[in-house]
Amino acid sequence: RAGNKVELLIPQKGAKKSLVLQAKENAEDAIKRRLAEAASQRELLDRIAEKFGLDAVPERIEVYDNSHISGSNPVGAMIVSGREGILRNQFRKFNIKSKDSSPGDDYAMLREVLTRRFSRLIKESDKLSTINWPDLVLIDGGAGHLAEAEKVFEEFGITGITIAAIAKGPDRNAGKEKFYLSGKPALQFKEGDPVLFYLQRLRDESHRYVLQSHR
Repeated sequence: RAGNKVELLIPQKGAKKSLVLQAKENAEDAIKRRLAEAASQRELLDRIAEKFGLDAVPERIEVYDNSHISGSNPVGAMIVSGREGILRNQFRKFNIKSKDSSPGDDYAMLREVLTRRFSRLIKESDKLSTINWPDLVLIDGGAGHLAEAEKVFEEFGITGITIAAIAKGPDRNAGKEKFYLSGKPALQFKEGDPVLFYLQRLRDESHRYVLQSHR
């Protein structure tokens, strides 16, 4: 196809061999992700219900994240996914207004975002009687973030909604994430699990959206 002599090099050691191996691993990951995305949304939601111990297949998943620059200009964001996939028209951003918390206090930012989100839901509807209430709330963070979210729900008397926190793995490695749920051991998925890829995709979308909103 090149129309001229082509030389193929197959490195046997050193930096060039490492580069080839890295390219191979990247290609394998891309294939796994493509296969995961091809799985039906319903199947993924069924598996999430099973893994997280939900009473029913989640119709609405809300994912929360926040961003700031060394504590300044803090912004929170919510993305939404459901049976039809990611619902971009229902994304929301929250400019953090509280001046009482320390700059860069992730817990305080999360508390403000959840308080504003669910106090509005309560005002706009009878509790849990509208499709705008989530079945699963996924928070970017660890056990501390989960505990903070639980406090907000307890203050509002909100029940029947599962909260999970997704913590990055050691050295922030994708694929090693731990999921924290109330009263349960931390949950980890096997690498390559389609449900893990799906949840990673939601987490990554929340990152993208909050950073876009922040900029």
